Amino acid sequence: MSFQPNPGDEVVINDIAYTIGQHPAAPGLAYAQAGRQGIVYQLLPRNGSLHGAKALKVFFPKFRIPAMVYQSEHMESYSELPGLQVCKRDVLTPERNGALIGKHPDLLYAVLMPWVQGQTWFDVISDQRQLTAEESLKLARALAGTGSAMEQRGLAHCDMSAPNVMIPFFSEVENLGKTSAVELVDVEQMYGSKMDRPDALLAGSPGYAAHRTVHSGLWSSYADRFAGAVIIAEMLSWSDPVIVEKAWGESYFDQHEMQTVSERYYAMRESLEKRWGSKLSDLFIRAWESHDLSSCPTFGEWYVALAAVDVDQANAAAAVTSEEEAANPSEADVNLKKSSEPVNESVNTQDGNIPQTPHSPDQEAVVNRLFLQARALEDEDKPAAALEVYRSLYHFIPHNSAMQMEVEAAIKELDAKLNPKEDTDKPVHVPFYRSKKFMISSAVLIVLLAGGVPTVKILADQAEVKQKEQQEATRLADIKAAEEAEAAKAAALKQQEEQEKQKAAEAAKLDAEEKKKLAEAKQKEAEAKKKEEERKALQAKYDKQAKYEAYLVKQEQQKKEAAKRAQQEKYDKQAKYEAYLVWKKENDAKLARQEAERKAAAEVKRQQEIAQKAALKKKRAQNVVTLIAHYNKTYNAQKGRKIENAEAYARDFKNLYNTDAAYFKGVGKVAARMSAINKFLSNTSYTLPNL
Repeated sequence: MSFQPNPGDEVVINDIAYTIGQHPAAPGLAYAQAGRQGIVYQLLPRNGSLHGAKALKVFFPKFRIPAMVYQSEHMESYSELPGLQVCKRDVLTPERNGALIGKHPDLLYAVLMPWVQGQTWFDVISDQRQLTAEESLKLARALAGTGSAMEQRGLAHCDMSAPNVMIPFFSEVENLGKTSAVELVDVEQMYGSKMDRPDALLAGSPGYAAHRTVHSGLWSSYADRFAGAVIIAEMLSWSDPVIVEKAWGESYFDQHEMQTVSERYYAMRESLEKRWGSKLSDLFIRAWESHDLSSCPTFGEWYVALAAVDVDQANAAAAVTSEEEAANPSEADVNLKKSSEPVNESVNTQDGNIPQTPHSPDQEAVVNRLFLQARALEDEDKPAAALEVYRSLYHFIPHNSAMQMEVEAAIKELDAKLNPKEDTDKPVHVPFYRSKKFMISSAVLIVLLAGGVPTVKILADQAEVKQKEQQEATRLADIKAAEEAEAAKAAALKQQEEQEKQKAAEAAKLDAEEKKKLAEAKQKEAEAKKKEEERKALQAKYDKQAKYEAYLVKQEQQKKEAAKRAQQEKYDKQAKYEAYLVWKKENDAKLARQEAERKAAAEVKRQQEIAQKAALKKKRAQNVVTLIAHYNKTYNAQKGRKIENAEAYARDFKNLYNTDAAYFKGVGKVAARMSAINKFLSNTSYTLPNL
């Protein structure tokens, strides 16, 4: 049974129950995001809170690799790095999750990891969302810091691109954890000294892959340098409306423009130099004109250059650009006309009657990517894989659309090809009393009976002969049935022998696997012992270093005390001549102590106020999450026609909202949700909007 969940379905993984989240842009569909290697589903805790949500990545058959378990064990230590929290992964294996995998074979070697809130950099580019200079600098510094930390440990993502860069900084729900402004996802291709080389290497994503290396697989410690340089440049330039306007589409550059002299390249280079200075512009030029990945700037160089940048410079450059545009009315009119077109389109959409919900950019990308992948698998004569992708695609297609009909037809055709039905064109058995022969015989019998007794005698003789023939046929049929039973018995004996042989082979296989597991356990024990010895040696080195540093501190302290004594002796000799100065010094010291005590008391009070504000902020953030959860429960209960439950959840929402209404009124869409709750409580037939 393939894994095709619906919103609200329950999944139990490692004795913890989760529910499938609902896609915010497509009500009624599971919250799923498709990539090149599989589909990621959102799993929510039973209480419906977004905090603690998990991501379940279900891989396509080609990428279900047993070595994923070993790889994930080594990745876990990297989850402490900023931007790599998805490295804290749990792989579903037959040993621990056999029942779940038996029910849904697609979940074999699926990965459970933290769900990262927020948009992707792909969404920011596709929506043409212009950033402020402060936002651009914050995102660029975060990505450079993550890349620098990875490079220092010999790591590389190997598929750094806009869809794989998450932006929790733009999340509607405030994350209370230590989340970086930028998070990397899809880390299955990660390079590391302890990682196994993947069987199928990716050559980078369009718009971020260097054209000189795009035909060869990326798997080295330098793999992220070029793509990282392009994304950092995009982040810095996305506060410039000219760059946003020139974007190719899903990325700023078209893949055919990579490392070539083009209009977009000159525009970005000029924008970087005007807004952020020549150092960052030179780093981008160095990456663009590089002949190999190792000659691109390191993330450490980017981080140092970004640390020295001043946001005021970018704001000043933006102000100068605005003045120049104001001085050129023709260009301003053109830009105004372009910016007004989407607004008019949105107004028409709201006023008109829309037959179905419009697609969001990420949903359209999911549909197109899965559809093209399924077509490619059909062309490669891989019907089983194509059927699975078509079934996954079915989640994202609008009801009664043309694509839905086409996908349904493809699923039926592939299913018939893989599971052919038995031939049903066999002759249908007709009851003897409805057969043509019986009807004719009956008519003849009636006519003959009307003819008199002699005719009846003739018919009786014929019936006796026919009865003997039937008895002979029955005897032959019994003989044939006995022969068939004997043959079936022989076949059953043969099958039993084959089953016994198969059981013996399986027992031998299990024995071999058990031996292999014992060998692996011994090897792991040896590795653990080696690591413990290394740790002890390192600890001894640290202890020795600490003792030496303590000795240096003691020597320095003794020098200071000796100097202090010499100074005191000098003061004592001059005490008779400087009585007034001594008194004045003591008085000043007393005043200084009083001032210090006053400042210390004020600092304690200030810290207490800060702590109270932080506690209030944390509580309010938790209450915002709880309000959203109550609203989602009310909405789902109303959709499921459980009005009493919906009213209970609505009252919980209202009671919590009234505890701090003045604050909640200005947070996101909480006020809009409160308005909808009030309408629903006053009239249960009111349909709650999906907020």
